[in-house]
Amino acid sequence: MLDFWVISFIEEQLMSKRDYYEVLGIDRSINDRDLKKAYRRMAQKYHPDRNSDDAEAEMRFKEAKEAYEILSDPQKRAAYDQFGHAGVESSAGGGPGGGRGFEDIFGDVGDVFSDIFGGGHGRRHGDAYRGADLRYSMQLSLEEAVAGISKNIKIPTRVKCGVCNGSGARKGTIPKVCETCHGHGQVRMQQGFFSVQQTCPTCRGKGSVIADPCPSCHGSGKVDQTKTLSVKIPAGVDTGDRIRLAGEGEAGEQGGPPGDLYVEVSVIPHPIFTRQGSDLYCEVPISFAAAALGGELEVPTLVGRVNLKIPRETQSGKLFRVRAKGVKPVRGGPVGDLLCRVHIETPVNLTARQKEMLKEFESTLSEGGKGHSPKTHSWLDGVKDFFESFTD
Repeated sequence: MLDFWVISFIEEQLMSKRDYYEVLGIDRSINDRDLKKAYRRMAQKYHPDRNSDDAEAEMRFKEAKEAYEILSDPQKRAAYDQFGHAGVESSAGGGPGGGRGFEDIFGDVGDVFSDIFGGGHGRRHGDAYRGADLRYSMQLSLEEAVAGISKNIKIPTRVKCGVCNGSGARKGTIPKVCETCHGHGQVRMQQGFFSVQQTCPTCRGKGSVIADPCPSCHGSGKVDQTKTLSVKIPAGVDTGDRIRLAGEGEAGEQGGPPGDLYVEVSVIPHPIFTRQGSDLYCEVPISFAAAALGGELEVPTLVGRVNLKIPRETQSGKLFRVRAKGVKPVRGGPVGDLLCRVHIETPVNLTARQKEMLKEFESTLSEGGKGHSPKTHSWLDGVKDFFESFTD
């Protein structure tokens, strides 16, 4: 931490000392309110977070910060107006003897940063803080995810202690002001020219200590509890979707609001269907005779059964679409389809008579030339051309 301040001090001393009013682009008669506005504009324009790897912007930002630290203090401003940089040289950049310490200077600068970037520098004692968010993993069957369902879940969490009302102190007592930081939650360490502020090690930034802890929560202000919640899962959710239950997370600190509970959905693999977006897929085995002669086949859906018409001479791997038998997306849109891919199943455990009949059938196919097995002959022709290319 000290190295950072040493580097910053050296960099600031190497800067060319321009007139502070010129740095901020203001008149010498400017009031405190407009001075703060001017600094805010400069900080927004040259802040390192918005000008990464820009050395000039970083230098301008440090110039503006130094100028504001001087001009926002009435005594330093008066000394600067009368004697110039020589009148404030010992106090510019956080050195000793300037009338205001580390905390005072950065108190004003912190207010400006809070206005610009939505937050101050560090945690202050006594502030209310929102509780932590919780996560719960819920497994659903495909049927539950597609149709939607309400489920009760049990959540282990930490809630505000009812005995001490979250203070952590025994009922009838109150926390005492920390003697190390005197209630500030921060302590200042002086190291030569440099002053470093850090969280109080005694109260850990709270500004108070509990001399007589609550016997129920042992001074933490929170107790473990398991609560049962009813979660409504909307129809169409899929793996990775989250349902937010506002205010069902851990209790806040110092009277702050509780966090939220996020229920993360995971859909268990289905033995028949697989899901891709709003569509469902399934593999349907059919016999050789059904594929050759055609017919109707009964296939399942998530809401019942449908008849699938199989045209004659259907090849293995053919994909058939059944409209509107898929999933209605949770975020809106049309219902998906069910896509059935047929696979011709080779018969097993044939009898002698069945084998003889198949041989007879095979011989009749060979008499018909290429017309009965176009894919086979096409593939054989390709293989023949491939090998002939080696002999050319």
